[in-house]
Amino acid sequence: MPNAETAKLLHAFAALADLGEEIAATRDFEQMVRSTLHVVLGALGLRRGAVAEYDAASSAFTFVAAWGMGDDAPSELKFDARQLDEALREAGEPSRYFERRIRSSFRAEFESWQIAIVSPLVVREELVGVILLGGKATEEAFTSDEREVVGTMARHIGVGIHNHRLLREIETRAEENRKLYEDLRSVYRNTVRAFAAAIDCKDKYTQGHSERVGKYSEWIAREMGWDEVSVEEIAIGGYLHDVGKLVVERDIINAPYRIDAKQSSELNRHPAAGFEILAPLHDTEATIPIVAKYHHERVDGRGYPEGLAGDKIPLCAKIVNVADSFDAMTTDRTYKRRKEFPEVVEDFRKSTGKQFAPQPVVALCRALLKELDGETRERRFTRLLGKDYLQKETCRPLLLSLLEELEAGERAAVGSI
Repeated sequence: MPNAETAKLLHAFAALADLGEEIAATRDFEQMVRSTLHVVLGALGLRRGAVAEYDAASSAFTFVAAWGMGDDAPSELKFDARQLDEALREAGEPSRYFERRIRSSFRAEFESWQIAIVSPLVVREELVGVILLGGKATEEAFTSDEREVVGTMARHIGVGIHNHRLLREIETRAEENRKLYEDLRSVYRNTVRAFAAAIDCKDKYTQGHSERVGKYSEWIAREMGWDEVSVEEIAIGGYLHDVGKLVVERDIINAPYRIDAKQSSELNRHPAAGFEILAPLHDTEATIPIVAKYHHERVDGRGYPEGLAGDKIPLCAKIVNVADSFDAMTTDRTYKRRKEFPEVVEDFRKSTGKQFAPQPVVALCRALLKELDGETRERRFTRLLGKDYLQKETCRPLLLSLLEELEAGERAAVGSI
């Protein structure tokens, strides 16, 4: 059987193992410090104690956890922890150096609190905090072994505080980087939107068209379950889908009448021109240049510039095709009034499977229905289309009917494979 002294030491080392678990198990800094203080006090049978973290920037100890210190204990103690001199570094005695300095700096306070042990928390020769311990409940003196146990515990707690401090710094830097990324992303998107507005300025009939197509494309892709990165890419693709019009004569773009075959051929150059403009800025297989090139292709193969059909057309281009056509149908031109919503639904009914792919049309209908049914707080479509354009009583039944028709068609197509 171990004697009483040995038993106490075994208990202390068991507490030390518990302390290691406490330090490793929690990400809550204050909880970790409180738990470790209670382990130390319990292991040694102490009446009072405290743990303070040292902040070099403010030159102060801040109390993180305390027990039995009384109501007059301050929340912090000012202390200037100057760098260790070379002699102390060579001697390897930073803990003793800091202990002497801390004791001499707060002699009156420690006498008032009945502090028996001052154990600096030093990691890599830097002061990170201090443990202050009162006397034993038995009023016995501390043995050299017990002081050694306290020193070992102090090293554990010091490493815990140091690690949590590093974690806070990492989290702070990560948050700063996140904010920087969001700022850069916002600048990029605003730059693209400004560029899209500049493109639309060339066409006096379609101001705001590119931004609306970008938004519609984003909402369709999100409704289809695309991830945020892909949604962002297709929104940018929507904003820039008509960038190729920069190479087309303004008179052709702004013609207030049906243009002839030669002018139409000139206008139809803009998808390929858009691809040539955007491809050097992106991978040629990336969403943004692909959208610019193929947003006028039709699933029946009668589109341009390459006459692609069906699955040969990238899905991103099919989405922007629907968004582009939806905006064209729902905005006024000087030579053509916008269609009423029942006409838009009818157009989608007749043209889905010919001009439009079913999936993005279905997604657009679902997004419109969610807004009509109040499932989304944002009145996104209403802001762009006008508050009187989407009337729930008339629009909802039309959308439900179209959705039922399109989804039945998709099921039949899958069943025939």
